[in-house]
Amino acid sequence: MMLFLLAQIATPPTPVTGPPAPAAERWEACVELAVSEPVRGVAEAERWKIANGGFLAQQCLGMAYAAQRRWSSAGGAFERAAREAEVARDVRASKYWAQAGNAWLAAAEPVKARAALDAALATGKLAGLELGEAHLDRARVLVASGNLGDARADLDQAVLKAPGDPMAWLLSAVLARRTGDLALAQRHIKEALARAGDDASVQLEAGNIAAMSGDEAAAKAAWETAAQIAPDGEQGAAARAALKQFDAPR
Repeated sequence: MMLFLLAQIATPPTPVTGPPAPAAERWEACVELAVSEPVRGVAEAERWKIANGGFLAQQCLGMAYAAQRRWSSAGGAFERAAREAEVARDVRASKYWAQAGNAWLAAAEPVKARAALDAALATGKLAGLELGEAHLDRARVLVASGNLGDARADLDQAVLKAPGDPMAWLLSAVLARRTGDLALAQRHIKEALARAGDDASVQLEAGNIAAMSGDEAAAKAAWETAAQIAPDGEQGAAARAALKQFDAPR
């Protein structure tokens, strides 16, 4: 599934207070270049930085790095954008912190990701989908660190604020299964299946939850689907391994 910040690349800025039209127009042109030709996007963002582009240039630079999946570089650029926006008292600082956290998570830098996401959520300025995705990203960090209680609270917010994201429902179902809340796991995997039934990760987890529920037929069907969707992937391999328990004894 695409990282959330990449989905935001083409979203124009909508600040309460913001730059005059020329700066907004340059931002749009810079981001368009960052998406279509990210190497040139980096060069353009660097030129704009030198020309006092401020946090808008830094964010464009982060977008260009993200388009190349240079996640550590993207995380650093988004953090600089966030700090510069805070100095300018611009409301977009919260968005930039969230983007930094998302990039640091992709870079496998959980400590940096947690710090950036904490900063984003602490502003109280995120709303709607952006708020839900920030909670989802922080939950991913917390699960990785074994802090399941706080992860549960973040996932509850994620499914509330970003109900259209199947990843939120999937991770919530996984955590519920791991903590023994089978009823919640069943409800939330159903939501994930409704949104992304063609995703091998969702089918794999549906099989895991069905198996935990004692529904052998449903478990087998879900694992077979996962194996078909991702025959060469990690999820497909896990599904095939799970299906071996149904092999007839020799």
